[in-house]
Amino acid sequence: MKSTLITGGARSGKSRLAQEMALKSGGPVIFVATAEAGDEEMKERIERHRRNRPADWRTLEVTTHLGRHITQNIGKARTVIIDCITLLVSNVFQENQSITDAALLEKAVVAEIEGLIKCIKRSDARFIIVTNEVGLGIVPADRVSRLYRDFLGMANRLLAENADEVIFMAAGIPVNIKNDRNV
Repeated sequence: MKSTLITGGARSGKSRLAQEMALKSGGPVIFVATAEAGDEEMKERIERHRRNRPADWRTLEVTTHLGRHITQNIGKARTVIIDCITLLVSNVFQENQSITDAALLEKAVVAEIEGLIKCIKRSDARFIIVTNEVGLGIVPADRVSRLYRDFLGMANRLLAENADEVIFMAAGIPVNIKNDRNV
C-alpha cells in the first residue's frame, strides 16, 4: 500500500493502529505531528504521544504546509505517519483567522490538502494518515464550527479519494472501507 487513511472518532485507536502499521512496514519512519501545545493539558498529551513513539523514529512538528515540509525533510524515511489532519485543518483556520469569506477559507484548506496529496504522489514512501470523523453527530450551533466540520469532511474526502486504503476505527476495531490491492 502506498497510502492509508485512518479515520474514526476520538480515542478510537487511530494513532495506535497507525503506529502498529508503521512498525510492521519496516525501514526508517518519520512521524509528522500537527499539534501545537496551546495549554498545559495539550502539552501533556503531546509529551505522552512522544513517549509512546519508538526512539529511532524522526519527528517533524509542522502545523501547516505539510506537503512542502515533508518533501524537504523526508530523507530516507520509508514510512510517513501524519497525525493528524483534524489538527491540520484547525491550524489552517488559525493561520487564516482574519478571513471571513468562507470560500477563501475553503480555498486555503483545499490548497493545504492538495499540497499534501502531491507530496504523497511524488514520494516513494508509504503514508499513513490519521484524521477524525467529526460530521457524524449534530449540526454545530455556530458558523465557525459548521465551517470547520464541513471543511474537515471535505479534506477527509479528498484524502480518501486519493488513498489506496481507508480504515474506519470504531471502538478500537478497524473496519476496512477501501482497499485498492492493485497498487
